[in-house]
Amino acid sequence: MPKRTIIPFGPQHPVLPEPIHLDIAIRDEKVVEAIPSLGFIHRGLELLVDKKDFNDMCFVAERICGICSFIHGQGYCQGIEEIMNVQVPDRAKYLRTIWAELSRIHSHILWLGLAADAAGFESLFMHSWRVREKVLDIFEETTGGRVIFGVNKVGGVKRDIENDVLKRIVGTLKDMEAEFKPLANVFIDDYSIKHRFSNVGMLSKEDAYKLGAVGPVLRGSGVSIDARKLGYAAYKELNFEPIVENSCDCYARTIVRVREVYQSVDLIKQAVDKIPDGPIDQKVTGSPNGEFFSRLEQPRGEVVYYMRGNGTKNLDRYRVRTPTFSNIAPLVKMLEGCELADVPVIILTIDPCISCTER
Repeated sequence: MPKRTIIPFGPQHPVLPEPIHLDIAIRDEKVVEAIPSLGFIHRGLELLVDKKDFNDMCFVAERICGICSFIHGQGYCQGIEEIMNVQVPDRAKYLRTIWAELSRIHSHILWLGLAADAAGFESLFMHSWRVREKVLDIFEETTGGRVIFGVNKVGGVKRDIENDVLKRIVGTLKDMEAEFKPLANVFIDDYSIKHRFSNVGMLSKEDAYKLGAVGPVLRGSGVSIDARKLGYAAYKELNFEPIVENSCDCYARTIVRVREVYQSVDLIKQAVDKIPDGPIDQKVTGSPNGEFFSRLEQPRGEVVYYMRGNGTKNLDRYRVRTPTFSNIAPLVKMLEGCELADVPVIILTIDPCISCTER
């Protein structure tokens, strides 16, 4: 039997945008086992609840991750609002939904660019990020930021978007959709990408569910679970179904993200058509006293926040379970038996965010 060799993979690698570290055990060119090592960039953000007012902690929550920053802030605020029984105005719920879906679009297109780069399509990478700029321009116009937005607050949002601006945003998204379509068709139809991603990183429906996969990783294995169907924010007023693919490989996870870009554009159109007039925030008095689990769907999958208050301005506990953390165990399963050359591609298709994972 060939000798078993351990190869350290990461935390820096030319293909990977995130500092993830794995010890890869191989025989010849086959991966026998993958052993993850977490904690490379641990930052201790959750401990700041001892020092920061519960209102100020929203800014810390947003800085868990740059790509998912809005939804991190949204999840934190929703948890505090449930503990304090704060009734968020309907317009604020719709605005949160619109910004959350814009976050999903820009995250997925960013990832598609990275996937193109991993497959050797440099021009496709650049064109994908060019299209993504339109979404960042919308963020800049409506929130003042392109990475960290700072518009969530306990009780609602800090900024409104005028109805005529919302309609103009829909027009911009239609133009973006037209530009995105030929790029999406490359991911869907191109022989090279199909050959590189198909039948690679297999994760069966049963394993995906059993190992706790979330987001496009889970739905790419045929499991129709999406936390947005819980009906938080304005999602209960919108019509959509989870995007599911059944081939259970890297290609399926890619197609889920492509299709979710179109779905997010449609959800924003629905939200703009239905958004009511009214206030955008609710005055909040007192301090949180109680505990709550808040669940949302980030671009990478379901994220869970646990908050416990004691009636003072500082929370007792704040814990976050991010989608990348949930997808590490499924990733280890995907890597077993693959070719060593496929390891970067398989890791990339879970869309790892190590700054999220290591709070």
